[in-house]
Amino acid sequence: MSRPRPAAFLLALNSVALPWVPPATASTPDAWSDSQRAVVQACVRASNLKNAQAGGNVIEFDDRAGVTAVVIAGRYPQRHMKNRPGRELCVYDKETRKAYVSEADSLLTPSR
Repeated sequence: MSRPRPAAFLLALNSVALPWVPPATASTPDAWSDSQRAVVQACVRASNLKNAQAGGNVIEFDDRAGVTAVVIAGRYPQRHMKNRPGRELCVYDKETRKAYVSEADSLLTPSR
């Protein structure tokens, strides 16, 4: 009696298993653009700054983190801040689609 050949077994297994494997999907450039635009819009809405806008590019974290970040730049609306420019760091939760902001003026300032 002949011994089964591993290559033949794997070939047979692939022909049975592959029809159930969903095709890999990749996001289109338009989908990435739409996603990043949604992040910036949510972060601008969550911002406490006036004339808020993205202060740089959106930072995509690994999917396991589930968040995206962006720096928001604008001006402080409080009278005592005298319209001073300010920055906030916005972290966007991809699952809940909520944006969370925190003051980040010192984020890009070199330490002394």
